[in-house]
Amino acid sequence: MSTPPASLPASLPDLLRALPKAELHIHIEGSLEPELIFQLAKRNRVALPYASVEDLRRAYAFSNLQSFLDIYYAGASVLLKEDDFHDMAWAYLLRAKADNVLRAEIFFDPQTHTARGVAMETVVNGLHRACVRAKAELGIDAELILCFLRHLSEAEAFETLEQAMPYLDRIIGVGLDSSEVGHPPEKFAKVFARCGELGLHRVAHAGEEGPPEYIRSALDMLKAERIDHGVQAVKDPDLMRRLARERIPLTVCPLSNLKLCVFPDLAQHNLRQLLDAGLVATVNSDDPAYFGGYMNDNFVEVFAATGMDAKHARQLTLNSFEGSFASAAAKRGYVDRVEETFARFAGSA
Repeated sequence: MSTPPASLPASLPDLLRALPKAELHIHIEGSLEPELIFQLAKRNRVALPYASVEDLRRAYAFSNLQSFLDIYYAGASVLLKEDDFHDMAWAYLLRAKADNVLRAEIFFDPQTHTARGVAMETVVNGLHRACVRAKAELGIDAELILCFLRHLSEAEAFETLEQAMPYLDRIIGVGLDSSEVGHPPEKFAKVFARCGELGLHRVAHAGEEGPPEYIRSALDMLKAERIDHGVQAVKDPDLMRRLARERIPLTVCPLSNLKLCVFPDLAQHNLRQLLDAGLVATVNSDDPAYFGGYMNDNFVEVFAATGMDAKHARQLTLNSFEGSFASAAAKRGYVDRVEETFARFAGSA
């Protein structure tokens, strides 16, 4: 593949918006916009502790991960029926289409719902129906990754896996999310080993607020194929070298990191440092309804803040497809789309 020039005739923001992308770190419950929360609350007769959409948006001021999670779980309370899960996922997928996302590997948190009496079947079938529809109507390859909540026990994770067994043909992998600090990855080593035996891909949140040791534990104890966030890796040079050598993808979420005070401002974000060190870093939106931006927002804002250029843009988008769980043939097709986009922009000179 040829390397594009550092600068292209079109503006960099236009290129960033046009580039084909894979999103590898999106919590579907975190895409639930206030307007849809109120719509579903009315449909399902759920009382909300907020007077209006504006009142709810004003509550989106977070000091850390836990303060976000508190309101995140409250928002999920409106999800009760299969159509609710479909409508939530479909709203996200329409936004993904507008941002030129060709592949989305979507996290969902079944324990957030089964604890409220919503059946696993309801959750999976609603989300899966939206994924099937996205392929047919939007040309997006959308897959599901079931996440275990790390603030709960491993025994509860095993119960969730058992509930999901009839639907594993609709799930490509498992992940680990929720409150990181105080809940190291090794807490879930046995359930992740079982998921590996079942042929499921394994990913894990590590190194967002937790230390670099959590990243190493996710790799060694959980056999994670991808690290979600991973920005604390820069504190450990040996770990950085390992991540680069083993081509372990990091699903970095710039606006999330800013909103949750992982970095005081985007100019201090280490995404460029990760890329320049040869890591398979990617850009993702995490919980976009809460953190102020979907894929293109994350790309445009972090590039503006850090001074990255077209070469970085190309690498990030190629990394996103390399880091995905798509087939080799599908990845080749995605890469061709990236290169065609660069050629189109460069050809307008």
